[in-house]
Amino acid sequence: MIEHTNVSPGVLSSQLQQFFSLSGPKIRRLQNDWDPQRGAPVFTINGKYTTRGWTEWTQGFMYGCQILQYDATGDEAFLELGRKNTHEFMAPHISHIGVHDHGFNNVSTYGNLRRLALENRSDDSLDAVACYELALKLSGAIQATRWTNTNDGTGFIYSFNGPHSLFSDTIRSCRALVLAHLLNHTLMGENDRRISLLDRAMQHIRNTARYNVYFGTGRDHYDVRGRVAHESLFNTNDGNYRCASTQQGYSPFTTWTRGLSWILLGAAEQLEFFTVMPSEAYATHDDTGDFLGLLADMARATADFYIENTPTDGIPYWDTDAPGLIHLGDYQNRPAQPDNLYEPVDSSAAAICAQGLLRLGRYLGKDTQGKPYYDAGLKIASTLFSPPYISEDPEHHGMLLHAVYHRPNGWDHVPEGKQIPQGESCMWGDYHAMELAVYLQRELEGGAYLTFYGPI
Repeated sequence: MIEHTNVSPGVLSSQLQQFFSLSGPKIRRLQNDWDPQRGAPVFTINGKYTTRGWTEWTQGFMYGCQILQYDATGDEAFLELGRKNTHEFMAPHISHIGVHDHGFNNVSTYGNLRRLALENRSDDSLDAVACYELALKLSGAIQATRWTNTNDGTGFIYSFNGPHSLFSDTIRSCRALVLAHLLNHTLMGENDRRISLLDRAMQHIRNTARYNVYFGTGRDHYDVRGRVAHESLFNTNDGNYRCASTQQGYSPFTTWTRGLSWILLGAAEQLEFFTVMPSEAYATHDDTGDFLGLLADMARATADFYIENTPTDGIPYWDTDAPGLIHLGDYQNRPAQPDNLYEPVDSSAAAICAQGLLRLGRYLGKDTQGKPYYDAGLKIASTLFSPPYISEDPEHHGMLLHAVYHRPNGWDHVPEGKQIPQGESCMWGDYHAMELAVYLQRELEGGAYLTFYGPI
């Protein structure tokens, strides 16, 4: 269980400064070393980024890190680099019909560039902002076309596995839909039918909560409040739910911690978005009138589960019921051990969850109901921005060490002489560490609150 200890703002501020001093040279080094013709960098082997031809879902994270480095430091060379790479390489992701990752790739690039312009942090012209917004409109609409209808007349954005598959990850791609809606865009269907992007986002979120998140209500024998299934499977002939599944977790009935992290952060971000939206703007898509409550319940349930089932320093093992954990004894009541004989930790899940906990804590009141969540987020951040998780070796491409990609497939590098993956980085872990650091920097310095949708 994560320890509830106070984290000194002064210590955390110093940690963030060190992180940004390390991240800048690493971003430059990766830019110089990486050939885009190889695809997108995914994870490191012996400290060097490599690719994995599953999908190119991490390219936006690479260029998003460049933009966030400018956000944190004001070094315009990084803004120019991120802007140039976005223009040159990201257009195919706008029109990508084959993935559920638009909220990752395009909001991390075009979205961050738009946000900085609206915050008067860049010199982008109105025409440039219009281009960013056009990209975001199209991205949200194209993401919304990956749609499967369920038997109750609703539906969900299906994963790259096909129309039968509802992933936990995809709740964070709902950023693309609601941002496009905010920009007054809509999806045009057959016979010029106007399809609300906000409605599709809300349906997807509801079905993620219904099928992928457990609330302790006895839905099946393994219904523990806050537990998450990575994937839900449907019969596409009639829209009926069939069963829980997983791609990257240990089993359908255990919790892959990165799947939980996507839901926690996705729910917390959407909670912020729908709170600033006038309720009448989405009331027609909220028949039961409980959408904000559902988001809060989903975020709190997953946050409570994470806090209860994670070691004291806030770093989780890759799956809360991974089989080797039985050999680690009372592992939840001591700091995580990246160098053990049985199961790897996943720092990338921690970086994602930390931001979700901070946002949820702030929403609920970081000195009142939300204090346990906000404090847990600070605890995780302080751990991540310290050894052995911060990458201090200038020769190592990565920023955040001890991340895991796909344990069941055996894709993660096991160093010589070790039994489990350790000491490596992944592109989404680095990006979310950057995003977490920028979020905290703004909180500590009283800057503009960091949101994916920017000033409204």
